[in-house]
Amino acid sequence: MGRLLGRIFVFCVVCLISFIAFSIQIFVIWPWYGSTLSVELLMLLGPFNFLIGMLFWNYFLCATVDPGRVPDSWRPDTNSGDGYEVKKLTGNPRYCRSCERHKPQRTHHCKQCNRCVLRMDHHCPWVNNCIGHFNYGHFIRFLCYVDASCIFHLTMLTRRVFAHFDGQYWVEPDTLELVFMILNYTLCIPVLLAVGGFSLYHLYSLLGNSTTIEHWEKDKVTTLVKRGKIHEVKFPYHLGARRNVESILGPNPLWWCWPTVTPGTGLKYQLADSDDIDLPAEWPPMDPTLQRPEDREAEDKSIVLPDSPWTYSDGLNPDLRATSAAKRQVRKAKAEGPISSLPPYHPDYQEDDADDYGASSSGSVASSADYYDEPGPVIHTPVRRGSEGYEVGNIDREAMLTRYIAEQVGEEGRYNLYVPEPDVDSESDGLEEGDDEDVPLANRVQNWRTETETVET
Repeated sequence: MGRLLGRIFVFCVVCLISFIAFSIQIFVIWPWYGSTLSVELLMLLGPFNFLIGMLFWNYFLCATVDPGRVPDSWRPDTNSGDGYEVKKLTGNPRYCRSCERHKPQRTHHCKQCNRCVLRMDHHCPWVNNCIGHFNYGHFIRFLCYVDASCIFHLTMLTRRVFAHFDGQYWVEPDTLELVFMILNYTLCIPVLLAVGGFSLYHLYSLLGNSTTIEHWEKDKVTTLVKRGKIHEVKFPYHLGARRNVESILGPNPLWWCWPTVTPGTGLKYQLADSDDIDLPAEWPPMDPTLQRPEDREAEDKSIVLPDSPWTYSDGLNPDLRATSAAKRQVRKAKAEGPISSLPPYHPDYQEDDADDYGASSSGSVASSADYYDEPGPVIHTPVRRGSEGYEVGNIDREAMLTRYIAEQVGEEGRYNLYVPEPDVDSESDGLEEGDDEDVPLANRVQNWRTETETVET
């Protein structure tokens, strides 16, 4: 997100909080108490303004405190025995190619900030900053103060609305007061619902000592376990609910609601006791079906160029087979049962003559089936697919038509063939068909008249 757009987001959030916090005090509560300062009014608005002040303070810290960055001189200590995260494919310590430095535990690269963030949870556009190790506690307190302030706000507003049940304090609201009451309800309720749900999610993450990114990693690990690729493992940073909260908000519960510095450096985190749970050797666990680069390096990677520029010097790839779509159609046709070569409305159709799929056309496409070396019949013009694209075999359509006609005519009792008889008179004339065509038309008419007169006499 650009710097200008992020500042616009922050400005909109500050305006929204300020409107909800101060409009109810100026245009609703103050007129309700007769526009007079009193002890009761101070006791009502004092705690509310304290919550608003803490809300703004923690929001300011969320937006301005650096979430944590990796020092230039940091290197992972692989011999300490404290554990370190590794890359899924190489098994080596995690390394960021963008920042060109190693990644400590639970560190991820933020594309918006263009740097690696310690214990990165997510990039929040509403504070225009990443939520990481050093400002995650401020973020949690900010969410809690938003929820508390909204609940207090709605309570005061609802008391004003239902104040008419006590007749001695009822004052009919004017138009301006009524408008601001509606606006405060319209803005405060959606904010409480949205931020309240978000707060519940992050409180759950705080009790489990996991970030948003680590929740995604745990989902992937659960999928691998369900598929039987790995054994069930536990999250290595789960220390227990109390210790998880202390790792973010500090060891003293009295200061949990007050802005404090997050304990630790963010470069190393305490792991759970391996005696109680089964900790993975690396986090996140790798899919065992994936091949590591060092295993691939062990294989022979020598490349020998062929003499011919073509992949297959003799023409066709012998490993090519028919497309999977054709195979699916064959399986579907077999599943539907035997069929006949004739439609049901044909006079010669008989159910007993129905044969397996493709029996009527197996002869006509035998050459195509042999061409593709594929067992079973071929439905349509077969296409072979390989690394070089698609290839359609040459089919002799004239031979297929001739073979089909011979099969249909050769079936006994199917057709009555007409054999024309030879013309006896034309043979006696001694003129062949070829010669008669060469005679001029006038001579042919004269010969016809002569023949007619001879027959009459």
